Amino acid sequence: MIYTVTFNPAIDYVVHTAAMIPGTVNRSSYEEIYYGGKGINVSAVLSELGIRSKALGFIAGFTGEAIEKGVREMGIDTDFVKLPDGNSRINVKIKADTETELNGQGPHITQSDLTALFSRLTKVRSGDTLILAGSIPPSLPNDTYERILRAVSGRFVRTVVDASGDLLLNVLKYKPFIIKPNHIELGELFHKTLSEEKDILAHAKLLCDMGAQNVLVSMAGDGAILLEGDGTVHRCGVCRGTVRNSVGAGDSMLAGFIAGLTEGDFDHALKLGTACGGATAFSDGLAKRYDIYELLKQL
Repeated sequence: MIYTVTFNPAIDYVVHTAAMIPGTVNRSSYEEIYYGGKGINVSAVLSELGIRSKALGFIAGFTGEAIEKGVREMGIDTDFVKLPDGNSRINVKIKADTETELNGQGPHITQSDLTALFSRLTKVRSGDTLILAGSIPPSLPNDTYERILRAVSGRFVRTVVDASGDLLLNVLKYKPFIIKPNHIELGELFHKTLSEEKDILAHAKLLCDMGAQNVLVSMAGDGAILLEGDGTVHRCGVCRGTVRNSVGAGDSMLAGFIAGLTEGDFDHALKLGTACGGATAFSDGLAKRYDIYELLKQL
């Protein structure tokens, strides 16, 4: 089983309007509603590829109920911790001549709530995959990712971490199976700007030396690189298309990569991940199965 963890799920309320004029009444052309958060995005694309996963995390209030209902309608199993107070967040995204976002804060998560999540993690068994994606809310301790990886260490669980900064660096000692920084985040880890492939590979190797088993680096228009711990390098170019949406493209790539590993080797996984990321980038929402496999033909 694949488990994804989303600490702060959200309803994304996307408003399209011809123009946004501050200080006046603006009217939308049309609206869209998405249920998301990085881990949920991964689960959604896995579901599109026919792979089951279970979404974990925290929800609260009437918005949390809507998120759970929406996620289940996407064909995703859920086992969220339901908080007694507050509401899951709503993110308002206004798409006009320029794009504006107002993201909600989300509910307060207590130590007892976190304990409830850890009780769910006891169900993760040998051979399962556990995906931690995104940041953690301010109400949680900074070592939350470390505590989760420590809790499953020794169970032969494939752990996947898509995070940045110290949140990523501090889990390397638990030898995650995959980490997925983009090239900008990779440079920020070492306070550098990385643009040349040789420099990206050199710094990805540093992460392997620190404990990561494999490092997947997305490089926007320059494709993606996977560095195995033994030094083997896999490369993949980008798909052709018109970018319409950047939200969830990285999550989609990660989902495609994990799905690809169930079907074949690292080369296939990298291609499927690239196709999933492109299918999301070239659409208004998350990648759909038909678009994914059409793009895969380009690779």
